[in-house]
Amino acid sequence: MAPRGSQRTINKIVAENRKARFNYEIIDTYEAGLVLTGTEVKSLREGKANIAESYASDEGNEIWLINSHLPEYLQANRFNHEPRRRRKLLLSAREIHRLRNSINREGMTLVPLKIYFNEKGRAKLELALAKGKKLHDKRETEKERDWNRQKSRLLKTGG
Repeated sequence: MAPRGSQRTINKIVAENRKARFNYEIIDTYEAGLVLTGTEVKSLREGKANIAESYASDEGNEIWLINSHLPEYLQANRFNHEPRRRRKLLLSAREIHRLRNSINREGMTLVPLKIYFNEKGRAKLELALAKGKKLHDKRETEKERDWNRQKSRLLKTGG
């Protein structure tokens, strides 16, 4: 058994939004808790979730995760949840205020990057404050990615 101080934290990633880093320029990231029902947590523990088309919206003094898909937990029969329901995000009042100002003034968007379980077993969402990329920025990202891939191939072969 490892000594107490040397234990490393292992976050189990359940869902990841891989297109977000291509479509948006990430300015800042936040860790937010999720208000979930029991069957939603069980569905997440099975590794079933999709946040590819989801986004976060501010309504009132709260931030909501919209259009995320957590499939129904099959063993839950009549106590199941609605797969595409809106889920409240848990952030501090200061963070909510900062996010609302950025969205309203600077025209940024809130994009979920991944859902994971932290070391305490709580479901967390990594939320990014992002600015949409233009088409030429996306092309530049694609060129850079291709060049890095070619460079690593050349270094492997020694040519």
